[in-house]
Amino acid sequence: MKCAIVILNWNGVKYLEQFLPSVVQHSSHQIIVADNDSSDDSVSFLKKNYPDIQIIQLDQNYGFAEGYNQALKQIDSEYYVLLNSDIEVSENWLENCLVYLDENKEVAACQPKILSFHEKAFFEYAGACGGYLDFLGYPFCRGRIFDHTEEDQGQYDQE
Repeated sequence: MKCAIVILNWNGVKYLEQFLPSVVQHSSHQIIVADNDSSDDSVSFLKKNYPDIQIIQLDQNYGFAEGYNQALKQIDSEYYVLLNSDIEVSENWLENCLVYLDENKEVAACQPKILSFHEKAFFEYAGACGGYLDFLGYPFCRGRIFDHTEEDQGQYDQE
């Protein structure tokens, strides 16, 4: 498979109900939900409402990183998109990234801009517009300085 969109879930049926419709609507690649041994109705919700979505049911809650590691061992794909379950995506959210990766084989990872769910004209605090590490290893992002986020006016539309 060219690209697998992998969503790690743990007791997140409310997020799946709210955000999965946008992922399904705006994605042409395989969507896989890796369930971290949820005790809520997540798996039954997926089976009933999204029978085309592949579900990987993990045997215990492995946490975030190991949950993804356990799931990715079971998926064969050229590219993997690790997508949080509380993300709303928009039209063409992924295609430019995949084209970029195809054309730049030395690049290992990329992401689209991440805008705030509640203030869509502004960058998301946690994601902003790409991330960097300074020489001491402290992270910072274009579009965010400490607790201030910028309005997206196209200033970071370049790679």
